[in-house]
Amino acid sequence: MFRLWVKELKDNHLLRDTVIADDSNDTRTHKVFRALEQACYEFDLGKPIWLDKTVTEFKRHSKARFHQDNFIETIDFDYLEIQIIEED
Repeated sequence: MFRLWVKELKDNHLLRDTVIADDSNDTRTHKVFRALEQACYEFDLGKPIWLDKTVTEFKRHSKARFHQDNFIETIDFDYLEIQIIEED
């Protein structure tokens, strides 16, 4: 089972969060992209852009933060954080 925790934070306070589970036989990358897309749909957000620093952070810690510079539209929170909490 693969689970991705997606959190929306502002001023160090959790505004909302969700956990997306995926038990398909897809690659880790596909599971992350699909889970992030599903969470953004649930939160009514545009999909963030993966910048080089975001990719590096995610590879190193299985966790990444998407700030305003990752989004095309203006966001009303400080950042969107994703973290893998379970991997097969």
